[in-house]
Amino acid sequence: MTRIVLAFGMAVLLAVSTVLPSSAALWYNPETNKFEERSASGRTGSSSIRKQIVNYETNHKPGTIVIETSERRLYLVLEGGKAMKYGIGVGRDGFRWSGTHRITRKAEWPGWTPPPAMRKRVPDLPAYMPGGPDNPLGARALYIGSTLYRVHGTSEPWSIGQAVSSGCIRLTNDDVMDLYDRVRVGALIVVNH
Repeated sequence: MTRIVLAFGMAVLLAVSTVLPSSAALWYNPETNKFEERSASGRTGSSSIRKQIVNYETNHKPGTIVIETSERRLYLVLEGGKAMKYGIGVGRDGFRWSGTHRITRKAEWPGWTPPPAMRKRVPDLPAYMPGGPDNPLGARALYIGSTLYRVHGTSEPWSIGQAVSSGCIRLTNDDVMDLYDRVRVGALIVVNH
C-alpha cells in the first residue's frame, strides 16, 4: 500500500512540474547593465495599465502617435476627439528624449542589433539577437525616423509604467501588436517630456 501511495505522489509531482511555467525569466537590469534572471513569481503576463479609448483634444491628425513621457502613456489619435491610450515604459534618467519624427519602418518579431554605445556600456551584449519571444524588442517594432529609437514590445510586462529603457518606448507585446495594426509607415510621432 505504501508503494502505491508513493508512486501516486511521484506521478502527481511529475505531472505538476511539467505543466508549471519556469520560475525565472531573462531581463535587462539597467542598474548592473547586464541581462539577469528574475524570478517570475508574483508577475503576470500583462501590465496593470490597460489600453483604453479616451477623450483627447489635439490638433494632430488621426493616426498620429503622441508620447507623453512624464505620464508614461502613448496616445494614438483617433477620429472625433478620441485616442487609444496605452501604458508604456520609457527611458531611464539620462536616456529620455523628445522630438517629432515619422514612423519609417515596421517589423514583426524584429531582430536586434544593439548600438555601439550600448555595447560599450554593456560589453556582454550580443552583436545581434534574432527575433523571437526572448528578444528585447518583443513581438513588434515601429522604427522612429533616423533615430536609434523604436516603439517596441517587451517580454518584461512589469516594466510598463517604469523608466528603465535606453531611450526606446516599450509596450506589452499584446499592446504593441494592437498599435502595429493601427499605425502606418509615415505616421507622425511626437515625443514630449
